[in-house]
Amino acid sequence: MKLAIKTCTLNMPYEEMLDFCVEQGVDGVEIGTGNWSGAPHIDLERMVSSETARQAWIDALRCRGLELYALNCSGNPLAYEKDWQVTEQTFRLAEQLGVKKIVMMSGLPAGCPGDRTPVWITTSWPPEVADVLDYQWNEVCIPKWRQLAAMAADCGIGRIALENHAQQLVYNPETLLRLRGEIGTIIGMNLDPSHLFWMGGDPIEAARVLGEAGAIYHVHGKDSRPERRMAGPNGMLDTKPIEAFRTRAWNYVAVGAGHGEQWWREFFSVVRMGGYDGEVALEMEDLTMPVLDGHLMSLRTLKSALAL
Repeated sequence: MKLAIKTCTLNMPYEEMLDFCVEQGVDGVEIGTGNWSGAPHIDLERMVSSETARQAWIDALRCRGLELYALNCSGNPLAYEKDWQVTEQTFRLAEQLGVKKIVMMSGLPAGCPGDRTPVWITTSWPPEVADVLDYQWNEVCIPKWRQLAAMAADCGIGRIALENHAQQLVYNPETLLRLRGEIGTIIGMNLDPSHLFWMGGDPIEAARVLGEAGAIYHVHGKDSRPERRMAGPNGMLDTKPIEAFRTRAWNYVAVGAGHGEQWWREFFSVVRMGGYDGEVALEMEDLTMPVLDGHLMSLRTLKSALAL
């Protein structure tokens, strides 16, 4: 397995970021192109429209011996036209660069025709939520994902890895496999343990289920931690902003600050058992420490767990 960085949280100019990756012994990068990423290391519109810009950008990466493993356009193309447009441009750029894998999220529709607010249903009561889910899946998600999958295939993309993130219609293996059953094997999962931890799931068991289906397409090295003083009395559902880490029920933390190296060794072992031998991309969103320190701590843990 290879080690990568999802570079959005590295607050450095593009070439300085690439040099950091080389210094840290990273094999390659996952680049955010827009939507929920600020896209600090790529100008999507310029790249799509200018062969000269594309060549200079990719040359800077390749001359350092780094790989471009995936483009990430996570957003909500099921609800917002602007997010659909960034997704479409990202697919076009992938074709131009020869990138075969896109990382993104499934998106989340509104709750009924005419509504503009995405609605995440997480319970079977009251009864009307069944109608919301039926509309979201059958009237919006499946038709639009058939369009997205066809568009991706036309651009030579072989795999779309959907992150198991909250506030998405696909947020765990069960919902991923439901969409995959409708759309086909171009759809797989970007297995991110950090989200399953706080949702009460077991990422190791998720890796077994997804591995049996041949559906692990990408892995994020990202950790989270329950904050027992708040989670004990209140539970894990928490709407306080991520920046309010001192008062939240759970937080994203540097890899190893939530689950130790032994856990990560077992996780990667099961991921390998499931047939995945691709890249693991660090995603560092720990606000309790300086960002660069969080990257360095996380890389140390991941390298040891991957035996790199």
